[in-house]
Amino acid sequence: MSGIIVGIDGSSHSHIALEWAVQEAAARHVPLTVMTVEQVAATGWHGLMVFPTDQHFLDEARQAAQELVDKVTQQRDEADRPQVTVQAVFGLPAERLIEASRDADLVVVGSRGTGGFARLMMGSVSVQVAHHAHCPVVIVPGDRA
Repeated sequence: MSGIIVGIDGSSHSHIALEWAVQEAAARHVPLTVMTVEQVAATGWHGLMVFPTDQHFLDEARQAAQELVDKVTQQRDEADRPQVTVQAVFGLPAERLIEASRDADLVVVGSRGTGGFARLMMGSVSVQVAHHAHCPVVIVPGDRA
């Protein structure tokens, strides 16, 4: 999956990161993959606990991400819209983005997500992705005013 990957989680910071990633993908004429990661419980045996009923949450997350992508891309001229794929996956957000970075040209994340403490300058996902990704990473600040 070459091109740009952007991780979103519904936060205002990830919305800004998505807008930046759409603009960058259009400027570079590369595809954009939008990833939302539904975090599930980790077991003590280095695995994740996913139940059959969890698929409903994954479908909802994908639909919400698609609606956000549609809203952002519709603000651009049709000829200036990048090719966008939306993926919703189970896992740990940083781990899944780092894994996806193996085949990407660039990973984009917001500086903070839905979790953590507001006082932190950067969220743990953005820090982990910045330190361990296999390609360049852009961390888009939430406050660009």
